[in-house]
Parts: sequence; structure tokens; C-alpha cells
Amino acid sequence: MSDLVLYTNPQSRGRIAHWMLEEIGQPYQTVWLEFGPAMKSAEYLAINPMGKVPALRHGSALVTEAAAICAYLADRFPASMLIPELASPARAAYFRWLFFAAGPLELAVTARALDWQVPEGKSGFVGFGSYRRAIDALEQALSPGPYLCGEQFTAADVYAGSQLGWGMTFGTIDRRPRFEAYVGRLNERPAARQANLLNEERLKDAGR
Repeated sequence: MSDLVLYTNPQSRGRIAHWMLEEIGQPYQTVWLEFGPAMKSAEYLAINPMGKVPALRHGSALVTEAAAICAYLADRFPASMLIPELASPARAAYFRWLFFAAGPLELAVTARALDWQVPEGKSGFVGFGSYRRAIDALEQALSPGPYLCGEQFTAADVYAGSQLGWGMTFGTIDRRPRFEAYVGRLNERPAARQANLLNEERLKDAGR
């Protein structure tokens, strides 16, 4: 049995972690959880007190939050080359855009989807400033390309690419040519295709 265990649901951010696990190429076990009682059980709350997925168990270590799982796996399995080397200037871009996607970008998109309005003159109080500013910043980060760290594909692309893909699919992020080209490149990766296949098969088996 693998010492990597992913707790997830196919209709959740767990897909990000699933993709990341496929990228590192290590054996892992998947525990599929339904929304509702299963995620709020005492057994699962001992793993993630938030009662949400994804969560990752690695031996005695527990990691929650999709971005943290991506960062942990990239760091723990360096042979996968999903994090720039310590002395590389690209490492700064890696941390910068991974945390940007998990913080300002996600909040900007959520605020827009739920029609949360930042009061006039108060944009300095929120980390994302404005939806437009956050989206423009990410587009600028992708302009050198082909990835957020230049030629090297990293865990930051797994996370940010997932955010962009979902957002464009559900209309919460603008469909810009640069975003579409970027997500298209990512979706062609064998690990991304395999993770998507596994999740779609789970949905099919569940009759959804």
C-alpha cells in the first residue's frame, strides 16, 4: 500500500491535487468522499477540521489546501522537477505566482462570482485590489511563456492552470487568447489527461 493517500471528490479542488500526484509519478491511493456526512465525520475531521477536500496523507504527515499540497509534493519529490532549483531566479517566480493564484486570484474570482463589491476607494483593503487588476497581472506573468517560470513547467502551473481552466469553463474568468493557449498546453500533459480521466470515470460510476 502506498504511503501517499489522497482524500478527494471529483467535483472539487481535489482534481488539482490529483493532477499533481500524477505529475510526480509516485504510487498513491485515492479515497473518494461524498459531500455531506462523509466529509463531516469524526474520522475525516481528524484529518481536515474544515471538513473539505482535498487532503493528503503522506506517512504521518497531513497536508490540506490544494496549493499547499502542490507545494509539498514538489518539494518532497524534487526528481519530478516541479520546483525550480534553490539558486535559480525562477524559484522566486514559482513562489510568487503559486501564492498569487491561491490568494489574490482566487479571492478576486470568488468575489466576482458572488457579486461581492469592494466599496469605492477601498480597493487597497483587499489583497486582490480589483478583479481586472488581478487578471491583468496573471496575463502579464504568462506573457514570456510558455509557463509561469519560463521554460520550466512547475507546480505553480498545476495550480494556476487549474484555476484558469475552471474559471473560463464556468465563466468566472475572461476567455483571453493567452489564457486559452496556456490552459490548452497544460491539458495536453499526460498527467493532466490521466487525472481528468480518473475523475470523469468516478463521476460516471456514481451516475452523475
